[in-house]
Amino acid sequence: MAAELVEAKNMVMSFRVSDLQMLLGFVGRSKSGLKHELVTRALQLVQFDCSPEVFKKIKELYETRYAKKSSEVTQPQPQQHRSPEALSIHSSYDRGSTVARTSISTTNIDYPALYGKYLNGLGRLPPKVAKPEVRLVKLPFYTTLDELLKPTELVPQNNEKLQESPCIFALTPRQVELIRNSRELQPGVKSVQVVLRICYTDTSSPQEDQYPPNIAVKVNHSYCSVPGYYPSNKPGVEPKRPCRPINLTHLMYLSAATNRITITWGNYGKSYSVGLYLVRQMTSAELLQRLKTIGIKHPELCKALVKEKLRLDPDSEIATTGVRVSLICPLVKMRLSVPCRAETCAHLQCFDAVFYLQMNEKKPTWMCPVCDKPAPYDQLIIDGLLSKILTECEDADEIEYLVDGSWCPIRAEKERSCSPQCPILVLGSSDVNGLLPTPNGNGENGKATADVVDLTLDSSSSEEEEEEDEEEDDDDEGPQPKRRCSYEKGLVSAC
Repeated sequence: MAAELVEAKNMVMSFRVSDLQMLLGFVGRSKSGLKHELVTRALQLVQFDCSPEVFKKIKELYETRYAKKSSEVTQPQPQQHRSPEALSIHSSYDRGSTVARTSISTTNIDYPALYGKYLNGLGRLPPKVAKPEVRLVKLPFYTTLDELLKPTELVPQNNEKLQESPCIFALTPRQVELIRNSRELQPGVKSVQVVLRICYTDTSSPQEDQYPPNIAVKVNHSYCSVPGYYPSNKPGVEPKRPCRPINLTHLMYLSAATNRITITWGNYGKSYSVGLYLVRQMTSAELLQRLKTIGIKHPELCKALVKEKLRLDPDSEIATTGVRVSLICPLVKMRLSVPCRAETCAHLQCFDAVFYLQMNEKKPTWMCPVCDKPAPYDQLIIDGLLSKILTECEDADEIEYLVDGSWCPIRAEKERSCSPQCPILVLGSSDVNGLLPTPNGNGENGKATADVVDLTLDSSSSEEEEEEDEEEDDDDEGPQPKRRCSYEKGLVSAC
């Protein structure tokens, strides 16, 4: 069967456009397109649906074509005895075509050895002119081991809104072993994965992952789950979708067998490109350990940065004598353990690297929680000076950097807040004798007491209250019994 497949492929690759159209029309496939498109469809037909009738038709077309050449009739050379290196495919579509012919060794088109050579049903012929390639941004939680398919544009095959683009590739034995021997991040999820990444077709800068509308990914015979939308709590705001690499590993054949991926996508004017990669997924703990290894900034360098920030600016009318830095993480409101910030940030305030990496592992945004500017992983540093301060200053939650680069803890305000210097006035409370304070401000012992103002009363009740106060002034001085207290004045006892 393998020899028949090789023979059929060799015969198909020698067909002209008319022969390819006759073959595809025989099986009910589309006959439109350029020659390399027709060749690719015919090769897919041979690889996946080569029935005896199809093989007979291919042989018939081949014999009909070469029957006109007497030299080849008298000296037939069976294709299966020809070496693969001697075979070639030409990109000339017709005899009158102006396109130059380009030879491609069949070793690059042999399907069992395909590693992402075909997409959209199109053979990826070498470009005549070097064009800029689509690049994807590097993801901190994914280390690329191999590129199985370079970012390739999704090309619509017709005018339909819903398009399908197939991709055929196989893994090498080394790649299979890497996947099988990798550890499990969670049950059924290996750390070494084959992932699909999709982005806009834009060569001006590295692109972030972006899904096309109505995306669906089918691996061999099963559909792969695609991340859903984040629910939106704001009315009128469309929910956002986390565009991450799609893990295909659990649905693939971990052998030399060919894997077929079909991408269904909505064609609404925007152009998208897809790529396949063999990656190793990292955890936040691994990224933290890597940051501790290569990302610690020496305390002396941090001290020099503090001096630079507080250096006297001759053009400024305000002299800065110090800057305060909190030892509390702005993310979780807890004391810092690994003080971290981005080198691109202009502030000295740090956040905790542990929680920052954990949050981006769940929902990658990579935005600084202090200044709300981008703080990507490769720009993060651990502040060596603040790390040293955290070990030496355990009883303060804030410090102040001075102009000479030194620092001092700020404890005074905390202590002052614990022992207030002014008495606390409790509305509606009574004095030690169980009597309510009088509005005239004189207590039983002649000491001035705080005025109590009831804000629930209107201006008219305030005037009545003043008249009653004048009448009470005429009465005998002395403490009034509690039962004589009039609650019409709006004073309510805490009892």
